[in-house]
Amino acid sequence: MTRPMRVLAVDDVAPALAELTRLLRESPDVGEVAEAGDPITALRLIQAGPLDAVFLDISMPGMSGLELGSLLSRMTDPPVVVFVTAYEEHAASAYGIGAVDYLLKPVSAERLAAALTRVRRFGAAEATPAPVPVDALAAVPVELAGRTRFVRRDDVRFVEAHGDYVRLHTPSGAHLVRIPISRLEEHWQHAGFSRVHRSYLLAVPAVRELRSDLSGGLLAHTDVGDVPVSRRHARELREHLLEAATRGAFESPGQRAR
Repeated sequence: MTRPMRVLAVDDVAPALAELTRLLRESPDVGEVAEAGDPITALRLIQAGPLDAVFLDISMPGMSGLELGSLLSRMTDPPVVVFVTAYEEHAASAYGIGAVDYLLKPVSAERLAAALTRVRRFGAAEATPAPVPVDALAAVPVELAGRTRFVRRDDVRFVEAHGDYVRLHTPSGAHLVRIPISRLEEHWQHAGFSRVHRSYLLAVPAVRELRSDLSGGLLAHTDVGDVPVSRRHARELREHLLEAATRGAFESPGQRAR
């Protein structure tokens, strides 16, 4: 690479993110720096365009930097990963998933320059989005006040099971439909929906953030509410988030707004 590099800085602590971003922008090797305060935003930015490198903090809520780095390593053409952390003990794990460097905070300009040299040596990586498959039941009929209207699958953020019925949660409201959640899962799983709980089916591209609830459980935050993620589905959801990012399926802010 002879051109200035395009990099992403990821840290959930605002002052640390600001300092890392400042150092990167001051480097003559870097032409553009994007910022993310959480892993989901990072995935969206990775989706938005090719990056030469991602500088990742390790300790972050919802998904650690090591988990995100592991997901990125499975991409066809992943960006180069550099970890930036205050903890020495994760170095072996970081290098084990393919990181090219491991920086300890506070990071000096000289140490960062050495890391950027390693990044340049590995070269830029670009991901090619894959086509999103088309599936059945693209719209679901809903009875409302004696009239039938259709709810588009693309408008549904998540589905909540109620016995033989489901409630479709959309920005315009929640709609009760007589259909088993298992049937919707069968028809919608190839259109970006993932079973995250026995009672919930989630539109992966609608996830804005992963959060922890008061009991330590995982919640997927959407613009119409939070969805509980069971422990056994958590890893699968994180993998689906990566898949959505690599094929460009994440919705940008306001994309689905009506």
